[in-house]
Amino acid sequence: MAQTLGPVVALLLGVFFLVTGSGLQNTLLPLRGAFEGFSAVNLGILGSCYYLGFVLGCLLVPRLVRRAGHIRAYAALTSAAIAAMLAHSLWFAPPVWFVLRTITGFCFAGLYLVIESWLNDRATNQTRGYVMSVYVMVDYAALTAGQMLITVYPVRGFELFTVASLLFAVSTLPVTISRTGQPSPIEAARIRPIRLLRAAPVAMVGCFVIGLTNGSLWSLGPIFGIGRGLTADAAATFMSAIVVAGALAQWPVGRLSDRMDRRRVLAIILVGAVLASLTLGLVSAGLAGLSALGLFFGALALPAYSLAAAHAYDRTAPEEAVETAAGILLAYGIGSVAGPSIASIGMAQFGPGALFLFMSVCYTSLLLFVLWRMHRKSPTQDARKASHELVPAAPVGMVGVPEADMRRTSAPSPAPVETPPAASRYPAAPREEAVEDVDPLAPQDGRSDGA
Repeated sequence: MAQTLGPVVALLLGVFFLVTGSGLQNTLLPLRGAFEGFSAVNLGILGSCYYLGFVLGCLLVPRLVRRAGHIRAYAALTSAAIAAMLAHSLWFAPPVWFVLRTITGFCFAGLYLVIESWLNDRATNQTRGYVMSVYVMVDYAALTAGQMLITVYPVRGFELFTVASLLFAVSTLPVTISRTGQPSPIEAARIRPIRLLRAAPVAMVGCFVIGLTNGSLWSLGPIFGIGRGLTADAAATFMSAIVVAGALAQWPVGRLSDRMDRRRVLAIILVGAVLASLTLGLVSAGLAGLSALGLFFGALALPAYSLAAAHAYDRTAPEEAVETAAGILLAYGIGSVAGPSIASIGMAQFGPGALFLFMSVCYTSLLLFVLWRMHRKSPTQDARKASHELVPAAPVGMVGVPEADMRRTSAPSPAPVETPPAASRYPAAPREEAVEDVDPLAPQDGRSDGA
């Protein structure tokens, strides 16, 4: 465990401070906007603007990473996010906040692109589920801490804007002074979502649908709580219950996905996410009841992103980590642009419960797609993970393969499947596509990532 996480400890510490500030920001802005008289539709547009910037960041930041490197890109994007956060406290007008949220979304797309590509540069197919689950656990723990900071100062004051900005600033320290080397410079900054869709359709479609739901949750969850009669502090507690449960569920779900087809694990948790979101949308309850339902929802819905992302990295080469991170975040961002606006219209027409009813429709659609893909392309015996044990993180640019695992993956299978030439370098990556599909793992000439 120490050998696996050692190379990324400083990065994870930076993530904790960054996302703590983001969690505070994501709860503060809709609540302060509501107090300033923003309509539900304006608050939905505010969430969509964040993800519009997120999409633009996915398209443009890879060039910044290629030119400046991971560490400098991280520092530059954090500085811009600090400036945008402080500017919110100076002008309380929807058009100004729309622009500032777009800038913030651009910055966080780049920050997540850098973070996730960096993590996956240090992971192998046998440890990726574990590393991603630890990363998301840190992410959600920080998100919970940030949401609870809403109770420290009054929402109508300026202090919370300053606290969020300070947390963003501190997040750069462990990343910039760490002795751990950053990933090797990328040779080309390009995004090929169609190619990634062919390589891992469940990952790309999954990230898009999860963007619809998560974007709506982070943008409108506090407003749902207030619509159910909660105070601002109680709404933050409700959101924190969701995030805590999601964080605690990451490790067992990630470990399970390292032992079996990740699509199967995703389908199982989606069934529970559908039931939980339906219940939240239809049942009226106080803080205790909503928090209990929020725990159930968070444990089943929030691990979905890490599963979809890990599946995408399984299906692509390690040197393409920046391109893969940008592709899945692009899909997530596009979904997140549409989600808050659609959900806010539903909430304006049918009440706060429409938020979670919208999510239940999204999760049902994704569940059906995953089941269809599993029926169409079942994993073969030699497509299973090569090892159920954690292995040390490989050096930069290399993938560690235990000798026993190499012997096992090279053994002939009862039903041989033609394997693309590059796949032999990556033990036991789950195979989902038919032989006639376009080769997703052909050698490339080059090519990182919420708030």
